[in-house]
Amino acid sequence: MPKIVDPEARRREVAEAVFRVARRDGLEQASLRNVAAEAGLAIGSVRHYFGGQADIMIFAMRYFAERAGERLRLRAGRLAVPDPAAPPAEHAAALEALFAELLPLDAERREEAEVWLAFVVGARTRPELRPLAAEMHGDLRSIALRVLRAAARTGVLRPGLDLEAEAARVHALVDGLTLHAVLQPESFGPEETRTVLRRHVAELTTVPAAGGC
Repeated sequence: MPKIVDPEARRREVAEAVFRVARRDGLEQASLRNVAAEAGLAIGSVRHYFGGQADIMIFAMRYFAERAGERLRLRAGRLAVPDPAAPPAEHAAALEALFAELLPLDAERREEAEVWLAFVVGARTRPELRPLAAEMHGDLRSIALRVLRAAARTGVLRPGLDLEAEAARVHALVDGLTLHAVLQPESFGPEETRTVLRRHVAELTTVPAAGGC
């Protein structure tokens, strides 16, 4: 009896193989052959689901974005449906935790950050990857703005903030912290990353910097 294969599960296996190859050997080594070998699949099996290397890269990055998005949705409850009786510090902690989900503070997020960096650098010289790189860039700005608007509804943000401008600042901060954490992990680890984020959130809110992510 032929083996029944779940196409989406197989694609996710390939995406995880792309992550491993890109982290270990660089994005340029994530060829069909190398990814198939990493996934323990015949190259023909990978070609059955993907037309080429660009298709694999685009699927893997969308899979990465979905993973990050799911984490944000799980964290978003306290801001999306705020408790009017909750103290401002609780809302500020929820804001900090949401932004922290975008940073490489654990093994899973670090893996995603390393592959994201390889992808966006590769997109500079590979036109077929540029549309998705631009889409992801815009999505992060939109996420930052939505989170700030949700925080504003709780009343925890300082009055008079330009939320569009603050979303751009958060976007730049997240990108910069991610670069530091990926490129200089010995001198800029999770604790340093959390400290910078916490101080930025304190600037945005009426709550002094304190607590953790």
